[in-house]
Amino acid sequence: MDRYLVLENGMIFKGKAFGAEGDVIAEIVFTTAMTGYMETLTDKSYYGQAVVQTFPLIGNYGTMTEDMESDRVSVSAYIVREWCDAPSNFRCEKDIDTFLKEKHIPGLYGIDTRALTRVLRENGTMNGMITDDPARADLEQIRAYKITAAVDHVSDGEPVLIPAQEKRFTVAMLDFGRKDNIVRSLVKRGCDVWLMPYNTSPADVLEKHPDGLFLTNGPGDPAENTEVIANLQELIKAKLPTMGICLGHQLLALAHGFKTSKLKYGHRGANQPVKNTETGSVYISSQNHGYAVVSESIDHEIAKELFVNVNDQTNEGLRYKKMPAFSVQFHPEACGGPKDTDFLFDEFIKLLEENKENEVSLCR
Repeated sequence: MDRYLVLENGMIFKGKAFGAEGDVIAEIVFTTAMTGYMETLTDKSYYGQAVVQTFPLIGNYGTMTEDMESDRVSVSAYIVREWCDAPSNFRCEKDIDTFLKEKHIPGLYGIDTRALTRVLRENGTMNGMITDDPARADLEQIRAYKITAAVDHVSDGEPVLIPAQEKRFTVAMLDFGRKDNIVRSLVKRGCDVWLMPYNTSPADVLEKHPDGLFLTNGPGDPAENTEVIANLQELIKAKLPTMGICLGHQLLALAHGFKTSKLKYGHRGANQPVKNTETGSVYISSQNHGYAVVSESIDHEIAKELFVNVNDQTNEGLRYKKMPAFSVQFHPEACGGPKDTDFLFDEFIKLLEENKENEVSLCR
């Protein structure tokens, strides 16, 4: 069956349908990752977005529950050049078409995804409608689409304790739309993780007597989360060892009075180079964000840039000077890779150790 993508500028891409039926309007974004499509589909940071894969063949190893980064598919639609109807992998549970049908996610294939990507790079991220009948597309309605209250839609509603086998620390994690491997990365390092809703009050966070605070990734415009920003401004006073990833990085920056802005087409993929300003080392990172901390807004009495993007020099990380905290825009926990910056979780553990040693010294 024919299926179409109608962009807000009136361009139409004709392809074929796979996945679920139904029309959907979404923000159209692209990712350059060559693998890890299961992780992409289940990354809550894609809430409200239709994802375009620039790699031409998707689904060759099928789908498997074990590789999901959350319990849901948050993308609004999925756009690929070609999907594999005969996947070959011993872990495969079902093909990607069946998976998308079960999750009620419309798919579009058979279009020139690289041509579409060039349009998005030249014009910036655009809204679009995936439909079986382009006559149903209302350009004014498409242009008016906006992702709102994104974090509220993806954050879990009740605090949950995820214990480590050998507990060393307790970490309070504010969930803005986490990827599960962030939790696993802490648990395997000996952290009991209190997974808490995004709008948990500072008092309720501190009631758990955490050794540290973790701020997760998530979707949407960071500046929209005014309640969270106000809560973080209170939590900053506790001077807990803190680490943030992606949206967590942006929210911590906003809580310190810095600014964020929307990127032209964002950074999405597993091949983004970032430079550590302290060592000069360059790492390849996995990223998924449409907003960035504005470098010019950073008060260097409060924080210094820890990482910058090699391609466009946008901010990719901050180290704070008046509290034991750092944050990064990219994903050091990324599955399926790269794992270049996985050591940052060890750096967070070191902050927890140093803080606990200081507390012991003060008690003597």
